[in-house]
Amino acid sequence: MKVTAAVVNGEKRDFELEEIELDAPKDNEVLIKLVATGVCHTDVAGQDGLTTPMPVVLGHEGAGIVEQVGAAVSSVQPGDKVILSFSYCGKCRNCLEGHPGMCEKFNDLNFAGPNFDGTHRMHKDRHDLSLFFGQSSFVTYTVVDEHNIVKVPDDADVDLAYLGPLGYGLQTGSGSVLNYLKPEPGATIAIFGMGPVGLSAVMGAKIAEASRILVFDLNDQRLAMAKELGATDVFNSKDIDVEATVKELIPGGIDYSLDTTGNGFVIKSAIHILRPAGEAVLVGIGGDLKLNMMTDLVAESKKVAGLVEGDAIPQKFIPEMIKYYQEGRFAFDKLIKVYDFKDLNQAMDDFKAGKALKPVVKM
Repeated sequence: MKVTAAVVNGEKRDFELEEIELDAPKDNEVLIKLVATGVCHTDVAGQDGLTTPMPVVLGHEGAGIVEQVGAAVSSVQPGDKVILSFSYCGKCRNCLEGHPGMCEKFNDLNFAGPNFDGTHRMHKDRHDLSLFFGQSSFVTYTVVDEHNIVKVPDDADVDLAYLGPLGYGLQTGSGSVLNYLKPEPGATIAIFGMGPVGLSAVMGAKIAEASRILVFDLNDQRLAMAKELGATDVFNSKDIDVEATVKELIPGGIDYSLDTTGNGFVIKSAIHILRPAGEAVLVGIGGDLKLNMMTDLVAESKKVAGLVEGDAIPQKFIPEMIKYYQEGRFAFDKLIKVYDFKDLNQAMDDFKAGKALKPVVKM
């Protein structure tokens, strides 16, 4: 079928709305009519050519309605409202142990370009287009594997257009706290970077009943939002010495820290402020990091973990986030600014410039 997609035809190039050909779903796949999709920093990385072969259709926070299901699909049926999340094989050791974000085939399935079976569903001028996160949701219709799909609970009284970001960015932040760190009530946590991932981590920490939630950013408006969402202490990092400030507030060190920035200097601070046996989780896209293994880690039994997708099982955790929202404990809608699909380039520009926390484009 003919569909409209936002195609990136080369590194750092704008999105071009083009008519492409979409194949019908195979037995394990589902045809989705997209309603809306979130914009994320990982889309920026894809646009810059850092993740996936081009030409590519990006987008990985889709929400839509099931149009058609393959013969082997049993979890959804036509007419169901769904959220699209990341791809995982469902068969490797990590998937079977309940950690699909650690899937042994994660990078192949989410970034390499083909579908599960090594073929493509999207084509332009008889050439294949790379798939992104198994969904490529910057498009009017897409075909996804059943693993990518989370059915929206029937009692979820939430606008479907707002739900896409739950499938990636908001899942990453809140899940890193609630699924991986699992802080005990009364614990202390520091979170670096108040983009959507960091802000969702703040909400997760509040749900977990952390006693002190320290947050750091360079943008006062984002810090104000963090305060509104549950942070107990907010700091503009350019105005303070982060390590000295935390030591003064919590002399023994903080229990947990979470970095969303990927900045090596920030990450070292996130480690240095930990108490002995504390743990830092890194979720940001970054580069090289130089540590002294003895003084930074071993001497005080500190731990550092890299994590993707908030260690979430999407089909389990996304409905939990929706429930938290309905209970008034996960106000993710405050982060969202809606754009028309035709204005995707403007949405991306505003996101890069810090003018929109979490853009969502409606098809």
